[in-house]
Amino acid sequence: MAENVTLARPYAEAAFQLAQSSSDALASWSDALAKLSVITARPEMAECIANPKVEPGQLSQLYLEAAGGKLTPDQQSFIGVLVENDRLVVLPEIAALFDALKASAEGVKHAEITSAFPLDDATLKNIVAELETKFACRLKVTVKLDPELIGGVRMAVGDEVIDASVRGKLAAMAIALKN
Repeated sequence: MAENVTLARPYAEAAFQLAQSSSDALASWSDALAKLSVITARPEMAECIANPKVEPGQLSQLYLEAAGGKLTPDQQSFIGVLVENDRLVVLPEIAALFDALKASAEGVKHAEITSAFPLDDATLKNIVAELETKFACRLKVTVKLDPELIGGVRMAVGDEVIDASVRGKLAAMAIALKN
């Protein structure tokens, strides 16, 4: 896995630079890479990629057809480069790294809010607004339910975690009592 990320990083950065060079292309590239990742994950495509009898030109054409002809010329060339360098298998990692670069450029961070109970829309909006103010950025939020929290919420933005759950407070009290 780590090796795939290492292999994918220069391609993701190259795709990001290509996307930045034309206006409003970041979303287009993100969508295209996501679609190509799904294509790569299909078992039939994995067989074609691994088959040494399939010529690079055939493999490129297969991808272009599977994408439905909705790729820009730069995206089509990108597929050709991946085929020539035998890097199609790292397309999911390329897509993930590209999305991370895109989010960073747009000032968006990922936040994960875990709650013991379902949050209503008003409460979720308040939490997100407070987190956006605290971190001075826009947030893309994922909400999870975890009944083991007992109550409250745990919020993770990047590598910072704010634990306002009952379970977290009980754990902090247990540590304080041991010391």
